[in-house]
Amino acid sequence: MSVPQDGPLLDDAAGRLIRPYTVSNGRTRPTTVLDLLSLVMATGTEPQTHLGPEHSVALGLCGGPTSVAEIAAHLRLPAVVTKVLVSDLVDCGAVTAHPPAFHDMPTDRSLLEAVLDGLRRQL
Repeated sequence: MSVPQDGPLLDDAAGRLIRPYTVSNGRTRPTTVLDLLSLVMATGTEPQTHLGPEHSVALGLCGGPTSVAEIAAHLRLPAVVTKVLVSDLVDCGAVTAHPPAFHDMPTDRSLLEAVLDGLRRQL
């Protein structure tokens, strides 16, 4: 059985050795509003509280802007658990999180009609 010392508690054959809800101490709601596309970035501030190994790995992934979805994929954790971990990091000042930027662009009606026509022809 190989368990990496610096990563999430995984076993090559068995998979995750700890249930996801134990990683978040049973919490299912993050304290920070996060979207899967929210960009998370380390601030360089060292957390003053003890954090688990998943927190440390998540923090290590945030050297540059990283989405919550990417962090969840690397940690191999459900998105809701990852959001709780990231919100812990936001709360202690170790990372910042910014919602995705969507630009208000009115949709071209003729483009939508052309797409609809194309879809109807496929049926």
